[in-house]
Amino acid sequence: MFKRIIVAIDGSRTSQGAFEAALDLAVTHQAVVQAYYVVESGPMFLDVPGYDPSVLQKGLSEQGAMVAREAADAMKARGVAGDVVTVDATASDDVASLVIGAARAFNADLLVMGTHGRKGFKRLILGSVAERCLRQATLPVLLVPSAAAIEGDAITA
Repeated sequence: MFKRIIVAIDGSRTSQGAFEAALDLAVTHQAVVQAYYVVESGPMFLDVPGYDPSVLQKGLSEQGAMVAREAADAMKARGVAGDVVTVDATASDDVASLVIGAARAFNADLLVMGTHGRKGFKRLILGSVAERCLRQATLPVLLVPSAAAIEGDAITA
């Protein structure tokens, strides 16, 4: 039985499917959910004339805030207790390590995430962050495949 579920969200369709699965599980098990969003540091193109990395970083932060608001609203609508945490990563941070660290800090019983996020094209089988989380995790991990999010398959406990 799961009491504390952490779900990695990133605004992608697959992430949304994972988030919905986490909410379904939370309702079934009366669990608390922490939705976790990492604002990744944008690429630094120092030799490009006129490039201002702060503009990209601001856009990424705004997107994170929007995804966090939507997640909080969805949790409230479903009557799921918990919160949404947004973290700003540095260029040297490993997103998978941040997710695993957040799961540990939250004392989660389960980590839920999509197999492909915004960077899913980098990997053919699993998203690179999902794969690293799966390898590093010491708790159960539920990976929701991108096909489930696209087809709208329901995931039940």
